[in-house]
Amino acid sequence: MATKFELTGEKRAGKGSSSSRRLRRGGRVPAVLYGGAKDPMMLTFDHDAIHHHLENEAFHTSILTVTVDGEADQAILRDVQMHPHKPKVMHMDLQRISATEKLHMEVPIHLVGEDVAPGVKLQGGVVSRLMAEVDISCLPHQLPEFLSVDISHLNIGDSVHLSDIPLPEGVTITSLAHGGEDLAVATVATVRIVEEEVVEEVAAEGVVPEGAEGEAAAAGTAAPAPAAEDREQKEKKDKRDKSDKD
Repeated sequence: MATKFELTGEKRAGKGSSSSRRLRRGGRVPAVLYGGAKDPMMLTFDHDAIHHHLENEAFHTSILTVTVDGEADQAILRDVQMHPHKPKVMHMDLQRISATEKLHMEVPIHLVGEDVAPGVKLQGGVVSRLMAEVDISCLPHQLPEFLSVDISHLNIGDSVHLSDIPLPEGVTITSLAHGGEDLAVATVATVRIVEEEVVEEVAAEGVVPEGAEGEAAAAGTAAPAPAAEDREQKEKKDKRDKSDKD
C-alpha cells in the first residue's frame, strides 16, 4: 500500500532572496506549487517536517496532499534544493497533478536476491549497479514507490535489463515505450585482484632484492671499476713504500 504524505503550507507574499533568507532563519522552507488549471502559488512549509519527509525514499515518488487555507491539492515533488554543506532544505518545487492525466516520474530501482545470486554466493563475484532509477509514465493512482527486479539467478557475467523489470498495471518505462535501448540495470562482475609486484616496490625503495647481484652478473653487467683517482693514489703509495725500502 502506498505511503500517504500530507503537507500543510502557508501562503507567502514576499519574493526574492532576502525574503527567502528571512523565512529560512525562521525555520520555514520557501516553495512553489504550480501546474493544473490554477495559478502558481508561493508557499512556505515547516522545515523540520519537510526534512523528515525527505529522508523517506517514498516521499520523492508519492502523490502528496498539499493543504493551504483548508483547500487541498494533489501534487508531486518535482525538485528540492539543499544547502551545499548543511542538512538544510533551501527550496521545493511541487507540481499539481490530475487524476486523469499521465505523469512522468523518476522512481528508484531495487535489486532483490543479491545475497543469494550464484555469481556472488558461489563464484565470488560482486553486483555492479548500472542504474539506480528509471523514468516511468502512468496515471497518478498507478504510481509505484519503486520498481523491483530479481537478480537471484545471475551468474558471473550475467545482467538484468530494463525489459526484465516487472511493471505494475498501467506503468511503462518511458525509454522503452519510445523505442529506446534496453539498457542493463545491473550485472555480476568478477572481482579483480591486483597482484603486488614485490621486486618493483623494493627497487623503488633503493634496496636490491636477494639474488639480484647474481642476475645482474649473469646478464653480463660487471661490477663498477675503481675510480681513476683511487688507482692514482694507490700507485703513489706503492712508489713511497719502495723508496723507503731502498
